[in-house]
Amino acid sequence: MRFLVVEDESAIRRPLVASLREAGYAVDEAATAAEARDLASDFPFDALMVDVGLPEGPQAGFDLVRDLRGRGVGAPVLYLTARDAVEDRIAGLDAGGDDYLVKPFHLGEVQARLRALVRRGRSEVQVERHWHDLRLDWTARAVYKAGERVALTAKEFSLLEVLASHPGRVYTREELIDRVWDGRFDAESNVVDTYVRNLRRKLGDDVVRTLRGVGYSFPEGE
Repeated sequence: MRFLVVEDESAIRRPLVASLREAGYAVDEAATAAEARDLASDFPFDALMVDVGLPEGPQAGFDLVRDLRGRGVGAPVLYLTARDAVEDRIAGLDAGGDDYLVKPFHLGEVQARLRALVRRGRSEVQVERHWHDLRLDWTARAVYKAGERVALTAKEFSLLEVLASHPGRVYTREELIDRVWDGRFDAESNVVDTYVRNLRRKLGDDVVRTLRGVGYSFPEGE
């Protein structure tokens, strides 16, 4: 899953982004509504975390969400704000937001609320995938082989999630680095190859297929 954090206070944004990345999510960040607008218009995020008060104004977060909804951006929005008045909550929800979290907040609760928002958005989409003796549970971020849970690292699961979400689609190394590692490695890095080997060792040689010179895919079928 890929999230966008829109927060101008670096003391709040940096630990939030770090915690999400440590949990295995791909995360982009923006300090202004203008930066967020460009990113959200270009990338299909699974959810957005938006501070209400941004450099553009005390209600710039509401205006940003309203504008993104008008542009057709449907990703769930979790507001992060120090405002807890009922009027502010109503204004945020009416602007197109989905949930509200008042500062200071616990990082674990942020992640739990994001999972709930994404799960709600996927209510009509498959939240599990079965392939041979594997069961992939997107909500619990867990993988089971022959009924036994397999211990995967956060990044191993994120790589598997990207591939298995679209069976048969071939992802290039560059696409996987961008989605799983936020583009923090160059295309010549062997990080993808290393993690693919890990998945094959833990889940079976056929779980990731290689199209030589092109990229990697998860097999189609059940």
